[in-house]
Amino acid sequence: MNRQIKSAKPLCSRMIDDMVRRGLGRTSQRGHLRACEQFAVWLGRSPDTATPDDVKLFQKHLIESGAAIQNRNRIMTGVKFLFRVTLRRHELVAEIFHMKEPKRVPLVLSQDEIRRLLVLAPDLRTRTMLSLAYGCGMRASEVVKLRVGDINSEQGIIRLLQSKGAKDRNVMLPAEVLDLLRAWWCERPNRKDADIPASERWLFPSRVGRGHITARQFTRILHDAVAAAGITKKVTLHTLRHSFATHLLERGEDIRVIQALLGHAKLTTTAGYVQVATGMIAGTGSPLDDLDTTGNRGKAKAVST
Repeated sequence: MNRQIKSAKPLCSRMIDDMVRRGLGRTSQRGHLRACEQFAVWLGRSPDTATPDDVKLFQKHLIESGAAIQNRNRIMTGVKFLFRVTLRRHELVAEIFHMKEPKRVPLVLSQDEIRRLLVLAPDLRTRTMLSLAYGCGMRASEVVKLRVGDINSEQGIIRLLQSKGAKDRNVMLPAEVLDLLRAWWCERPNRKDADIPASERWLFPSRVGRGHITARQFTRILHDAVAAAGITKKVTLHTLRHSFATHLLERGEDIRVIQALLGHAKLTTTAGYVQVATGMIAGTGSPLDDLDTTGNRGKAKAVST
């Protein structure tokens, strides 16, 4: 909440307690708090004094200010939690509405672009991290939080603990990724965590402190690699995950296996990748192929008789 609004500080603490008790992750907590801070700043007083008209006007303000629909909905989700859970102000919750977000086809890199991205990676750490993101379909947060003990070379899997949605899952460990991890382990700096058991060490430690690098740092690493590969598309780390799923679909892998690898709760989420599987789309025959619109079929019959 806004530091200048002193009366909102106890409310902020109550909201944090409510989020912790309900098991919301740290990212969700930060997002909800930022949303409520934004509302408090606009309101000019503590949110617990808000009226239904205030909620209406704030939503109008977000729309007129040009906020993206996704960002606008995210803000109102945080504000809704405050009103519904912490304040129990259901008359305010009734005024909140979410706008329908446009469905966009996600960007997917071709296999040649992926190959160029990995081969031209500036250093071993970059190539290893990008290979994990693409080769295993891992999220950025999952890659940066990997510990040595998560790698099971005997079974050929990587164990992802308490990932998005507080769920555990296993992903494959490709032989090339294992080779890269072993090479990186020899090169990895270990001055700051030499006293920690090997299995508990971060695979990609931060240069500051004893933690791991952040997802934001990983994003900067990706941008450097994209520039080095000469790729002009607006690539994000999630693009690699999209590409992983799409390329598996095009290869004919079972969609339920892909669902498990991605950690999707709903099959419909995974099925959305069919629309970007250009290989599958291009290889699908059109019903037009069954029609004789040129007259060639009739001519062929005449010649044969």
